[in-house]
Amino acid sequence: MSLSAWVPIVGLLVLGALFSLFSVAIAPIVGPKRYNRAKLEAYECGIEPTPQPIGGGRFPIKFYLTAMLFIIFDIEVIFLYPWAVSFNALGLFGFVEMLLFIGSVFIAYAYVWRRGGLDWD
Repeated sequence: MSLSAWVPIVGLLVLGALFSLFSVAIAPIVGPKRYNRAKLEAYECGIEPTPQPIGGGRFPIKFYLTAMLFIIFDIEVIFLYPWAVSFNALGLFGFVEMLLFIGSVFIAYAYVWRRGGLDWD
């Protein structure tokens, strides 16, 4: 295998690194400089930061349900794509295994739905 096959990959990595370094370096120069008290505070997803008790506070269950939803659908997509690409090679065994996987994902989805994870008010 010759090194010429790696030239496009290395070139793309170098181009990406140069673009990211350029973007970080030029942002303070051309970006707006209107600082205020709100911009200097820690960002907490649009919620006004409140003082926390020593040792940390309790997170609402909604936080964990949202994280669980993300993990469920992220993992499902990660496993569905390679399965769909090699569907013919896997045959009936692959189909049954995917049905079992989708069934287990549906159980987690039903749990999140029942606990109110899909209500965004």
